[in-house]
Amino acid sequence: MANPIGAIAGFAQLLRADGLKVGIAEQQAMVLAALALPLAQTRQVSPAWRAIACQNPRDWKRWPELFDRYWHPHRVRGTIRSSGLARPSRDLRQVVQSLHEQLGTDPSSSARKSRDTAINDALNATGDATDAGADRAFGGASRTDPLHDRSATQWLPQDLSQLETLAERIARRLMRRLTRRWRTHPRGRRLDLRRTLRSSLATGGVPLQPSWRRVRRERPKVFVLVDVSRSMETHAQLFLRIARALVLALDARVFVFHTRLAEVTPLLERDSATVQEKINAVTAGFGGGTRIATSLADFHRVHARAQLGRASRVWIFSDGFDADEPHRLQEELRAIQLRGARILWFYPGSAVPASTAMNGAHHQIEAFHRLNSLRDLSEIATTFL
Repeated sequence: MANPIGAIAGFAQLLRADGLKVGIAEQQAMVLAALALPLAQTRQVSPAWRAIACQNPRDWKRWPELFDRYWHPHRVRGTIRSSGLARPSRDLRQVVQSLHEQLGTDPSSSARKSRDTAINDALNATGDATDAGADRAFGGASRTDPLHDRSATQWLPQDLSQLETLAERIARRLMRRLTRRWRTHPRGRRLDLRRTLRSSLATGGVPLQPSWRRVRRERPKVFVLVDVSRSMETHAQLFLRIARALVLALDARVFVFHTRLAEVTPLLERDSATVQEKINAVTAGFGGGTRIATSLADFHRVHARAQLGRASRVWIFSDGFDADEPHRLQEELRAIQLRGARILWFYPGSAVPASTAMNGAHHQIEAFHRLNSLRDLSEIATTFL
């Protein structure tokens, strides 16, 4: 095993994806527990790690299935779960043996200190702790408030409740558009003569129960397009969580794209406790390059051809890196704009996207919003129009 610490980091990533609070401190404790066990007692690694990673009865009950899914996938039948990451074959005994060989078990203070430093450095350099930093990539050991600074995959019940509240706040702030149509309303200001005369037949032609009408207001139709390409791998799950909340609050239609476009609204609108597995299923198999212009063309020419209009809102969640010809993005955004739709762009970085394609398309986008955490979404919900 060339990289045993990498294998353990991959196992920790799987645990985090399933909601367990496993951070760098927990990973280091797992490595030290494996080093403390003799090679003949490799089977005792699972109970030792279980005590480190499981923090509630639910995690404790799910541990055997999670452990076998990663280290002994041949034992798991009937369920296949893909994270979209290619990993080499794993053998727990080889991992423990490699740890003993690479890091040693010298009990002296200086050797132990050096070994702990090596473990910590290796864990910081392994896994998904890159752009966002260790505090944010490993939610279990984070020093930040996960409710506001969460862009990883660990979601607590209060996070989901906060997300639903923010989505409802955005829905309330969306201006309802006046239409030319009228609807019956008991406090309307316009008399519905036809209904009034019809109801008067029951009273001998005397209009004792007049009917009133008022102008109908309709909420804009929202379309959400989420970039799930490789460059958005660390942000796609956050965006899909937000998109699902918008589906429930706004009846939005959600599409994902990388080199092609696919609608996932039916998948996200189902109400179940396995939302994380749904999101993993959506992003599994995606990745690679990004063809934003091609995806937008498919969107407005095929999927939303009959629904785009002045009451439409198109929200794009992407970092703006496009593999299509630079001028095409401006053309496709212009085509959507000519249909009357208003376009908003939500980006995960610290600055507005400035790729060659984006520089020529700024005039077609009404506003840019930074969206990298629930804190950003809270600010958007406060000022959203």
